[in-house]
Amino acid sequence: MKTIIISIAIAVSILAACKSNRPAESKTTMTTSSIKEVKSSGPIEEIVTAYLELKNSLAEDNSANAAKAGTQLETAFENFDKTALAGAERKTFEDVEEDARENAEHIGENSGNIAHQREHFELLSKDIYDLVKAFGSGRVLYKFVCQSYNNGKGAFWISETNEIINPYLGESLPACGTKAEEI
Repeated sequence: MKTIIISIAIAVSILAACKSNRPAESKTTMTTSSIKEVKSSGPIEEIVTAYLELKNSLAEDNSANAAKAGTQLETAFENFDKTALAGAERKTFEDVEEDARENAEHIGENSGNIAHQREHFELLSKDIYDLVKAFGSGRVLYKFVCQSYNNGKGAFWISETNEIINPYLGESLPACGTKAEEI
């Protein structure tokens, strides 16, 4: 399944172009408190909320808050009740869980090293995407692609807002990216 996702991400990245001509004053940042106001009602609610807090902290170049959100995300995975999942759903969750928890843990342990946090966020975003596709989120989310990240290899992230607020390039290039999908 990860091979398919990687193939799709590569195809989307090839077709994506970086929109860096957006004026800075049009940027709106979602704060942690505003995320909590937009609760999802899916089984992975706590996981998605913690991921979005992490994404927003990285977009703000706030490594300390990203570390806190990474720790919250790790806890959300630990607290998730897998007993309520049917066989195929449980397997999907378990296929993602170990890698996602490990990436969240690395982010949580690396306050002050935002580049390292962003490397793990890239991997984590793939896992969160798989979970949202499998379980839904109870709200509209958007998948964005940043072609400029990682020496032009590109990466994607999931957002609760339709506006591009790039967690990979942060304040240096906040509007870089293209919307690839509404999920």
